[in-house]
Amino acid sequence: MDRELYGREAVLHDGGLVARLSGLTRHGAARVAYEHGDDPPVTVFTGGRGMGKTALLKEVRNRYKGYTPLALLDCAHIEPPAEHGPGWSEVTGALTELAVQLSPKVLAAKPVQFPRLSLGLVAVASLGWSQEDDERARTDLQQLGPLLATVDATKGAAGNWVSKVLSKLAATFAESAAPLAGLLAEATVETVLEEVFGRFQRSSENWYGTYRNAGGRGKTGLRQLAIDFEQGGRRRGEAEDFLVGALTEDLIHAYTGLRRGTRIGRPILLLDNAHERLGRQLVEPILRARAGGRRDRVVVLAASRVREHEGLRHATRTRLPETAHRAPCPRGTSVGSGILAVELTPLSPAQTRSAFDHHDPAGHTPAELARAVHRLTGGRPLGVALLGRAAGEAPADLRAGLTPGGLLDLTVELREDAPPVPVAPTLLAELLPVRRPGPYAVLAATHDEESARLLAHARLQGESLDGDVALRVRDQLRSEDWPEGPRHFVADPLLRSLLLHRLRFEDDDHPRYAAWRAVHETLHRHYGPAPGPYRLHHDLALGRTEEAVTHLRVTFPEQDVLGWLGRLRFVAAAPYPRERNRPGPDPRRAIALGQEPVGDPAFSGLDADTTELHLSVRRLLHAVWLLTDPLALPDDDVADRLAHELRRLSGRHLTGSGSLWDAATHWPRDIRAWRELSLPPGREDGV
Repeated sequence: MDRELYGREAVLHDGGLVARLSGLTRHGAARVAYEHGDDPPVTVFTGGRGMGKTALLKEVRNRYKGYTPLALLDCAHIEPPAEHGPGWSEVTGALTELAVQLSPKVLAAKPVQFPRLSLGLVAVASLGWSQEDDERARTDLQQLGPLLATVDATKGAAGNWVSKVLSKLAATFAESAAPLAGLLAEATVETVLEEVFGRFQRSSENWYGTYRNAGGRGKTGLRQLAIDFEQGGRRRGEAEDFLVGALTEDLIHAYTGLRRGTRIGRPILLLDNAHERLGRQLVEPILRARAGGRRDRVVVLAASRVREHEGLRHATRTRLPETAHRAPCPRGTSVGSGILAVELTPLSPAQTRSAFDHHDPAGHTPAELARAVHRLTGGRPLGVALLGRAAGEAPADLRAGLTPGGLLDLTVELREDAPPVPVAPTLLAELLPVRRPGPYAVLAATHDEESARLLAHARLQGESLDGDVALRVRDQLRSEDWPEGPRHFVADPLLRSLLLHRLRFEDDDHPRYAAWRAVHETLHRHYGPAPGPYRLHHDLALGRTEEAVTHLRVTFPEQDVLGWLGRLRFVAAAPYPRERNRPGPDPRRAIALGQEPVGDPAFSGLDADTTELHLSVRRLLHAVWLLTDPLALPDDDVADRLAHELRRLSGRHLTGSGSLWDAATHWPRDIRAWRELSLPPGREDGV
């Protein structure tokens, strides 16, 4: 069953990018004109964690499997066999897996055979065999069975050939005083050719005659291939590159041999996590061969978490929606010009709404919940999908009062055969799969590298014996391609919210929240004793607001009104120390609307005019704090009160009334447009 596309139609619809590259509509329903003729680019989908790269590749697999030869490989997770010899590497293991996936029969076409690749992998498998340990050779040979079965299913799977190879090897050992990898490879290849390959496939060894020092002799090339593989380093790299070429050559032969014309479309290689070293080892030989004029016709679709990867520096770049009808990729002189890098774009608010409607068709959750989740997630598909599912599965008595923060507190059933899992930890583990997320949660409370290093020194000294914890965390976030920003050490709102959720709730220390309090108290002391914006920011995170209100009231008459508004915005960006699953309206709402009775010692000794200013600033601070909180829902009444308070303050200020009046006009617009509060008010880029 097809998944909801949620903005990925440009790739998957019947005239989309995959159809134009493969020549087939989904499910093989019809042919499509090839956009790039016989020279399709390697297409790399780029985007951070949770942007839907893996889901997109899997959906391509689901739609095209059975209609054209297809294989999906995760370049970050190639599992070595339990017992393997020195002839196994990530590349040879990946090539075996790809060939086995590509080989099955598809619609109106016979299975693809891989005789050239089989011979090359048979040759390198002989490394490390000895006369004293024929069990090692037997194990390695049996592991080649699925690959040889692509050449002849009956003979390859039967395994009778293994004993004959071992007998041949025994004779080779007896005849040679100093057995070499090349001699063993040649003996193994000869036996496999005789016992497994039919007469139509035996000529495939000739292809290795083009290998280094082979002089047109196939067996010599295979022998040299094994020697180079054993040597390691650059020579092994050359041998592995040639084996990648063997895979594509077998695919070329399947489409251009005696039965050419019987196959429609093109074979598809799907490579997830292609930014890993293995991804480059598989893709770069194909690119070099294509740059040299070879036309293999294989559609390579890859995914890279790192947008600015070194391998993409010469790629043609475009964004996902722009590929819906045309995706030009002009080939230049560099090898990398054969890459089309397609940046996966976030879901739009409408697509997020569609995802929520799918899980909550009756509309039992608040009308603005989907848009608030879009603000929190930035349209990151993984976050939208999981939070949408959580909204649909929420208990009936909680649905009407759900907020993005409330969704993080829920559990969600991801599989029918497994118990529900907590939303926030599950989403965090997907977006930041590190062994110990605790240090990341602590440092998410900081603002920059300096404060992160200070906090790490105070709270995380036991986390690392070989370097600065804050810098290690920073480098890990950079390697995962998470954005950086000027106001937060962890800049992405969703990731920061998930880490702060962990910091507050995972120690199960309700109502003390010891870890949360210790972190913010440490930062509060660091920025003291003067009531600057950073210190006051952490005051709010600890639930203390009066010092911030007093400071903003005392500094209000100063001439720098824009600076005052900036401090207000920064202080009110503090994470709210909320309670898990707290029913009823947000406590900040009543204060912002002036509905909360005030009996505070801060008012002692203030005249009536100053008291009025103090209360106005108090309402304004709580309004901004609530309305800009990514874990809260918007509130029209509070937005109206925000405008009212700013206009009243505009009338009180002797020199800066214009900026306050503009804020009264533009800040409610920013909030209703789901933008950051603009400064100066009305600035289009919202900063």
